[in-house]
Formats: sequence, structure tokens, C-alpha cells
Amino acid sequence: MKVTFYWYPKCGTCRKAKKWLDEHQVSYQEIHIVENPPSREELENFHQKSGLSLNKFFNTSGQKYRELGLKDKMKTASEQELLDLLASDGMLMKRPILTDGEKVTVGFNEESFEKMWL
Repeated sequence: MKVTFYWYPKCGTCRKAKKWLDEHQVSYQEIHIVENPPSREELENFHQKSGLSLNKFFNTSGQKYRELGLKDKMKTASEQELLDLLASDGMLMKRPILTDGEKVTVGFNEESFEKMWL
């Protein structure tokens, strides 16, 4: 199984996830989420396959999220508007995002990684 690993190298959570993948010998292709963010279509696909609320794809503790005042916009924005926002800037995305084309995880949680990627 080859996993696509969208990450930001300066992100501590991403580094923990990468270390976990390496330790468990999970084969992956890494993609820098800021330099090569997933497209709007890919994000829509990730959202559908993950079963998560679109809000879970946002890096709510990020500087960009706060600068844009997204906390308030999240309540009234349509799904299409939220997808457009996410696709506009890799720094707005919660990371890492992992997918094998069928399954998707957002963020790093050891328990969910064990269920999904082992």
C-alpha cells in the first residue's frame, strides 16, 4: 500500500507522524502541503472519503486561520466556500493529510493511524 503524505516539514505534528510511518515501515510519498497543496477537487474527494466534517480540515490554531477571521466565517460559509478557502492556501489545512486513494486521515493520532495504515 502506497500512501500519499501531505505534510509541512516545520510542523511538529507532521514530524511525529513521519516518524511513526517510518517506524512502522509504511511506504509513502511525501508532498509539501504548502508548496504543492491538494487541489480543490482532491480536497473534496478527501472530505467525502474521510467521513469528517469539513471543519476538521482546517488548521484552527494556525496564524492564517486567525488572520482571516475564519472562526466566525465557518458558521455561515457553504461547503463550496470552505473548499475554495482550503484550496487557496496550504497553511489553512490541518496536517498531515494521508490518503491511499480510498482512506483519508487528517492530523496525527496514533490510534487512528494504527487502524488505517497498518
